[in-house]
Parts: sequence; structure tokens; C-alpha cells
Amino acid sequence: MKSALATLFTASLIASTAAHGWIGEITIGGKVFSGNKPTQLQPSANPSVVRQIVDNQPVKDVTSAELTCGRSAQPAALVATAKPGDEVLVDWKTANANGLWFHDVGPMMTYMASCGSESCADFDASKAKWFKISEQGQDASGAWAQAKLDTGSPAKVTLPSNLKAGNYLLRHEIIALHTAMTAGNAEFYPNCVQLKVTGSGTGVPASSELVSLPGAYKAQDKGILLDVYNMNGAYQFPGPPVAAFVSGGSAPKDDAPTSSSKAAATPSSTVKATPASSSKAVAEPSTPIANPGAKPTASSTSTSEPKSTSTPSSSTPKTCRGKRSRSRRAPADVVEHPDVPVSVVPDTRRSRVRAHRALMPRRESF
Repeated sequence: MKSALATLFTASLIASTAAHGWIGEITIGGKVFSGNKPTQLQPSANPSVVRQIVDNQPVKDVTSAELTCGRSAQPAALVATAKPGDEVLVDWKTANANGLWFHDVGPMMTYMASCGSESCADFDASKAKWFKISEQGQDASGAWAQAKLDTGSPAKVTLPSNLKAGNYLLRHEIIALHTAMTAGNAEFYPNCVQLKVTGSGTGVPASSELVSLPGAYKAQDKGILLDVYNMNGAYQFPGPPVAAFVSGGSAPKDDAPTSSSKAAATPSSTVKATPASSSKAVAEPSTPIANPGAKPTASSTSTSEPKSTSTPSSSTPKTCRGKRSRSRRAPADVVEHPDVPVSVVPDTRRSRVRAHRALMPRRESF
């Protein structure tokens, strides 16, 4: 009996670990860029515009420096060129056999931060001042936008249509709330992408709309500490509201309260990647090239073809649950767990649910 329980616990732990993810691919204005697996799974990174994280574990401490761009995130070698109004498709990957995202309750939010005159490939993200451009929660049926990732759909974000030209970090964040009933158990998954925005836009956030990450969240925030399966009223997003200029409005005065707004969708356009260096004007190549001053990386780059771009939550608390693969795309390559063969990971929904139930704390009878 003890042996069976130990096996079940181990399998559940592996499945839960495999369910955590990273940005495996991002499409910006129709141009596809591949990300790298975490360093523990892929020690030699390919040139990318996505900052590589060290592993796929969540950040749980809202005061941790890892909340900025992910666990031990390192600057990437490349920078993607984008235009105001470009559609951005963020494709999250996991170490599950089907490669799909696993969690389905909690918000997704997108921030941007100016790197100033410095290329974002050389920028220290700990110094960034972030403004929010998007927040996605529940639809009218109560289903979370995050749940669509389970089916293989990417998260969709639109760059502000009047965004001022410059160097920017784009930070996409998923917050999984399935165990957020107690403080310190919400799971944060941030990942950052390096951009150079062109055009003649003039839109900028007010200083009152800028925040530090970490710094913008508190462990007791209503959108972080809650029983997501028994909410009273609408979900309250943590952090600042969406910057006013994103929806075409005027930036608020710095001494006036800000209001939340959503980015308006605009047609996407194809973009070209530029070298990471920004010290002088150069011709823009049609494919990304490595920054001469960036940390050396492998010479080969993984490529992929461009691709086209919910379920109501349960009334009772639950932990991570498996889903059948409903991806409209071919399944991703299997990513092996660094210590245990992927074959150990339960492949059926029933086995995963049983495994996760084994991790749930038992309630004492009184």
C-alpha cells in the first residue's frame, strides 16, 4: 500500500512539474520567433528574442526578483522589430507529452517597459518601469482566457496602436489560481520578449501608470489571495490598470487616479527582426541576427512555420487537472523531465486527476 501511494505521489509530482511552462514561440505581426526551453532542459540556447528561464517552476513570492521576467531569466541575443498595432500571439509550452498548457483558472496580463536608448538585449530588466497594455480574465460564461491555452490556442495581445517608437521589453504573465486559497500559493509565470518598435506614434504612459516588478503586487491582493472557485463578484486584476493611452485616451495627470482600459485590436503586419545593437542606424535584415555584444549562444536557430491563430470553472476547489489534447496543430515534441522519463508521466485524464487528488490536503473530521 505504501509503495503504491509513493508511486502515485511521484507520478503526480512529475505531472505537476511538467505542467509548468515557458514561451515556446511568439508571433509578432505575422513573423514567428522560436523560444528556448528552460536551461535545465536545453543548456545551449539558440539565438532568440525570448529571454530564457532556468526551469519551468512557478514564482510564488511576489517580492522575488524572479517575478520580473521569470526564474533566473537571461537577456536574449536577438531583438524583434514590431509596429504599433501589431498582433502578438504568445504560444506557451510545457514538458507534458502533448506540450500544452495545463492550468485553466487565473488571469493573463501583458506589460511593456522602455529600455531607453539601450538595446533590450543589453538592458537590465530589474531597472524596468512597467506599464500594463492588456489584462484578460473571464468571459460571460465564467471561463478563463487562460483555459484556451489548454487547447493549443496562443494568447493574443495587440500592441498599442499609437505606441511611441523605441526599445521595449514585452512581459507576458500567467497567474494560475487553482491553489490560491492560502497566501503564497498563487503561481506566477512571467516571460519577457525583446522588441524594437518603429513608426511615428506618440503614445506613452503617465508616470503614475508605471510600476516596478516586483513591487506592484502584494500577497494579500484580492486578485492573488482568493478562492477562485467561490468568488463573489468580478475578478479584480492585481497591479495597475491598463495605461490610458492604450485605448486611445489621454494619459492621466500624475496626481489623478488612473482607470482601467483595454487595448483595441488593429490589423497586424509583417515585421523584420533587427540586430540587437541600437547604437547606430543599420539596415534591417529579414531574419534575426545575433547581437555582437550578447552572451555567446549556439550558432543554429530553430525555426517554425507561421500558423493561424473554455471551459467554465468547477464549483469545488481542485488542483492541476489534465486535459485531452485538442490542439489544432501538430503535437509538440516530447520534452523529457530532467530526472524522470516522460513515460512515467500519466497520459490519461483519469490518472492525472487521481494523482493530483493524492496531493490535496486531507480535511480532518470533527
